[in-house]
Amino acid sequence: MWLLCHDITQRMEEFSHIRMPEVAVSFAQARRKVTWGLQAKLTPMRFEAGTLTTHRAGREWTVQRLYRGEHEMLYILTFYLPRFLETPFEEKLTTVFHELYHISPLFDGDIRRLEGRYHVHSHSQEEYDREMAVFARQWLNKKPPKELYSFLRSRFSTLHRKYRGVMGLQIPIPKLIPVPNSRRA
Repeated sequence: MWLLCHDITQRMEEFSHIRMPEVAVSFAQARRKVTWGLQAKLTPMRFEAGTLTTHRAGREWTVQRLYRGEHEMLYILTFYLPRFLETPFEEKLTTVFHELYHISPLFDGDIRRLEGRYHVHSHSQEEYDREMAVFARQWLNKKPPKELYSFLRSRFSTLHRKYRGVMGLQIPIPKLIPVPNSRRA
């Protein structure tokens, strides 16, 4: 998944601001065996405008930091298995683009904030996903190596049988941590 995302950031100008060495790609187990529900999510490791702290309930908070070697992770991209792999190929690829597009154009650890009341998906998630499907088709038209995405044509059970398992990194959701001595009087 990391290599697939990296290739997207290299081939697609709209995603060229993303520095994949600072994006952790993980999986989580879907709790129920249903095809609907959360397929993937992006966890930003900063608050609005890339700040390290935020104020809630009269306190200042920060988030746990995550490092891979020297690189601090600014985002965690999580795919829910087996659910993500049970959808059709086009939907899987659209989901990858959907989550990557949430990354702020400033690549500051915050999400992309769209205009209007619904700043995450704009006024229509359907329209947002249609736009992501266009990006996915544009990427495929650039002829990326098939080995980067061919596994997305298979269901979870097929991959599990073929490779005797499906492996990936699991990363716990980072916790909010109160900043010491930050309680307001």
